Amino acid sequence: MTNFLEMHVPGQPLLIPNPWDIGSARQLEELGAKALATTSNGFAATLGLADGDVSREQMLAHCVDLVGAVGIPVSADLENGYGDSLEDVAETFALAARAGLAGASIEDFDGDAIYPVDEATERVAAARTAHPDLVLTGRAEGFLRGNPSLADVIARLQAYADAGADVLYAPFITDLEDIRTLVREVPKPVNVLLLQGMNVAALADAGVARISVGGSFAGIARQAAATAAQDFLAGGSSWLG
Repeated sequence: MTNFLEMHVPGQPLLIPNPWDIGSARQLEELGAKALATTSNGFAATLGLADGDVSREQMLAHCVDLVGAVGIPVSADLENGYGDSLEDVAETFALAARAGLAGASIEDFDGDAIYPVDEATERVAAARTAHPDLVLTGRAEGFLRGNPSLADVIARLQAYADAGADVLYAPFITDLEDIRTLVREVPKPVNVLLLQGMNVAALADAGVARISVGGSFAGIARQAAATAAQDFLAGGSSWLG
């Protein structure tokens, strides 16, 4: 298998779609994906749960399923490491090693608030120590969680890189000049979440090394099914094409 980290080339980004179950993982591999990443909200929806309500055990079992279903690298969204303590984080990432994952991310948000930078950095270091071979993505959640300070996000990602993160990620950063600045100011490859109004070519030109879609594909699939179901239950058949 190709080294996962080597796939992260600034300016030639790895396009890493996010499956939500075994079937979608296999389909994306068949369509040409070179690597996959889990989606916490997409997987939660398959269980009838809200994002953030999936347990560590459920997520890791899901990771084992995806790793076993495809022949390409799989990276996991492991949220905040599924616990408050550094010991919790270390245990989560030690378990991730046994799941066969090529990569995983840890975010600096605990479900209620963003951790102070020093505490968040210690958590990245704990994940790094517990799983030295994993391609570790450090996530700064400011843009997603109501603190869209580019300076704060950059400072955090620099600290997470120093603590051992291999890839850096600020979900919901959308301004292209902000992205260019981020790429320029941090020392590791940058992942960007593709959102409406953004495009792959512009992100590549900005020096991004990985592009993901989060729960978008899962949401599109659910919406398509809902639209077809509404028509069917109303007595129609236009969903048949």
